[in-house]
Amino acid sequence: MKDKRFFCLTALTCAIVSAALLSACAAGPTYVKPSVEMPVSWQLQEPWRTARPADAQAKGTWWERFGDEDLNALENKALQANQTLVAAQARLMQARAVVNQNVASRLPQVNLGTKVSELRISANRPLTNYNAPNWSTLQNDYTTVLSASYEADLWGRVQGLVDGATASAEQVAADLENTRLVLCADVAVNYFNLRALDVELDVVQRALALQQSSLALANHRHDSGSASGLDVAQQQALLDTTLTQVDLLQRQRSQFEHALATLTGTPAPNFKLAPRLVAMMTPVVPLGIPSGLLERRPDVASAERAMAAANAQIGVAKAAFYPSVIFGPSFGNDSRKIATIFSGPSVLWSMGVSATQTLFDGGRISANVDFSRAGYDMSVANYRRVVLTAMQEVEDGLSSVSALDRAITQAQRAVDSNRSVMAIAQVRYEGGVSNYQDMITAQQAQLSSERLATQLLGLRQLASVFLIKALGGDWEAAAPSKASAPAQVKTN
Repeated sequence: MKDKRFFCLTALTCAIVSAALLSACAAGPTYVKPSVEMPVSWQLQEPWRTARPADAQAKGTWWERFGDEDLNALENKALQANQTLVAAQARLMQARAVVNQNVASRLPQVNLGTKVSELRISANRPLTNYNAPNWSTLQNDYTTVLSASYEADLWGRVQGLVDGATASAEQVAADLENTRLVLCADVAVNYFNLRALDVELDVVQRALALQQSSLALANHRHDSGSASGLDVAQQQALLDTTLTQVDLLQRQRSQFEHALATLTGTPAPNFKLAPRLVAMMTPVVPLGIPSGLLERRPDVASAERAMAAANAQIGVAKAAFYPSVIFGPSFGNDSRKIATIFSGPSVLWSMGVSATQTLFDGGRISANVDFSRAGYDMSVANYRRVVLTAMQEVEDGLSSVSALDRAITQAQRAVDSNRSVMAIAQVRYEGGVSNYQDMITAQQAQLSSERLATQLLGLRQLASVFLIKALGGDWEAAAPSKASAPAQVKTN
């Protein structure tokens, strides 16, 4: 009789396992990447050329294309010591651990347990038969049990958890790449702002030397009676105003220096970057077709993997409509004497299947499914928003670089013209043909035009960084090409 019951139970178990393996069906929808309306090409302005980047190749050290060793050193230090990047790397390790945890749910869980106890049974315990006497009994209990538990994934709940965790880990990996891209762009932006101020400070310092020379000339002419005290006072006022600008520029430079310290994981008091005049060189950036952004930009990849994770959650929620089936066999020994614990009469075992089906929950499962579907719709909207923002940033970068190139060319002409005006005004004043106000005006115009020209060069560098960032980083694995300068302003 016992053998017959065991045979029936084993047959039932095998039937359920076969059903799980042969007729398993996922409750969730198949993930399909939504389409996004993409333009055929960018709105290009000269001197841009169109090229197709190799999206599968590494796009890492794009900053090396600017040819600045100080920038390269700062970028490498930031990648090693920036704490925001360290935190992002730790989040990726957590996400991968969650994937491993969910993958383990597809395998049986095996436990080994043991129990050693001594218990005393009460002599006054309730009776099931009043004719049977009760005694107080003191006895030992030695037990070892090997048990297993396995959930048959008939409806794809466990697989949905695995798929969702995998997509989430890929999203976190893309977020890490985006953090790295943003960090490197921030370092480059602050560095080029600082170097632009170094060039502008050099312009102002040379203007100070010119103004001091002009003040000496005004004092000499005043002492000789050829000029009035008004000429001296005007030149002194111009000199004092320019000295004030030096202090303001130094303050701005300190702020960028402190920002670089934090980005590179260095205490601000311990960080110092010596002033240096650098040529504002910009690399030629080839542009891919707009759809290339869907593969190049890590934030777009992150938004796409978020959709996959949200889609998997729909399947997990819908699987709750169906019964959960769990196999739970166990084998062990139980004896009141440790010497006989492994003997034949001490053997115990069980073989069973448990199934649970929700009959009424007040709409809780349906609400969870609706919540998951709304989460997926939200992730789709966010994905399309990220793609639209990416295209906007690229178009902004293209228009900015083109406009700044034209502005730099025009600014050079203004610098040359103001230098000619300054030379003429000085000759006319020394010859007594014009008053000192003409010379003051020429000095102010020359300083303003040279400062504007250096500021435009700095903005051109920043626009190149923003464009490279908008395109998703570097565009080929070959050695970085030398930077080019389509328009350079001569400030000396």
